[in-house]
Amino acid sequence: MRIRVVSSKSEIAQLNPNERMVHLAFRASNVDFLNLMQRCPRLRVIQVPPSYKKTMSNAIQVFLEMQGIELLEGDVWGHRKDLDEYFTVSDTTIEEIRSMINKGVSFEQMAEELQKKARIGPDLIKYIVKTKVTA
Repeated sequence: MRIRVVSSKSEIAQLNPNERMVHLAFRASNVDFLNLMQRCPRLRVIQVPPSYKKTMSNAIQVFLEMQGIELLEGDVWGHRKDLDEYFTVSDTTIEEIRSMINKGVSFEQMAEELQKKARIGPDLIKYIVKTKVTA
């Protein structure tokens, strides 16, 4: 699973229109969200840092929901954009999530372990469970 990391609003115009998952590493305005949705019509997930999600307008959150785009809270810890423009969640991590679910591990325990090990947040773990594991 690959998440395109976008560091500035100027990068939106250069995005591949087929992007499905994007992490906004800058404080995007409502116009930036609209530009992103126009540029990437297949977009399904936008991840924003926790500090930004707390201050986002409810209007854009409702609008994204109406468009079928999930808004996740999370960071891309340790990601270096100069080396790769994508943050990748490995197949191994996805299989580990599947295994933990099959063993009956609680979500809280799973999230705690994976946040340290795979460096992904609880919202992204929930999304993976919903789309990759239980689908």
